Amino acid sequence: MSLDWTALSDGELATLSIAGRQAAFAEIVRRYRQPVFRLARACVGEPDEALDLVQETFVAAHQALPRYDAQRAMKAWLSTIAINKCRDWARKRTVRRFLSFALPIDSQADAIVDDQVPIDDSTADRQELDRVTRAISTLPANLKEPLVLRTIEGLSQAETAEVLGISQKAVETRLYRARARLMEKLNAD
Repeated sequence: MSLDWTALSDGELATLSIAGRQAAFAEIVRRYRQPVFRLARACVGEPDEALDLVQETFVAAHQALPRYDAQRAMKAWLSTIAINKCRDWARKRTVRRFLSFALPIDSQADAIVDDQVPIDDSTADRQELDRVTRAISTLPANLKEPLVLRTIEGLSQAETAEVLGISQKAVETRLYRARARLMEKLNAD
């Protein structure tokens, strides 16, 4: 008799995964890979980097499963891990940028990236989504993270506060500021 993995709770899946059932963790990944990708993409602004961060998030989550509290929402727990992976990515990127200035100009020519939206069969909606995603990714982390968790991932204000380790009032304030700053950026383009 095989288990119906889709019918199990997140806590049951975590327990079975800890016990060595790979299919249980595969179900966790199936359930949450899209929200984790959206979160990572909104934080870093680059789809390829976001895919790498999704993978890193689930590897870290698998290793940390014995510490998972089944009373906590799996989505919020994974969001915390993903946010931390995005923060790590941003720190590494800053260091790489700093070190790239030490390279001779000739070696930097290969590192120049074309950040223009490709003009192919993209629709206007897709281009607008990319523009907004890029604008969100340029916000400071303290504004970007609550905005992404609340508006894109749909976490409650309490869950967002828990993930970020701040008060619910701080979440509300940061959301207001993030939206105002985002509107400024979008109107400036």
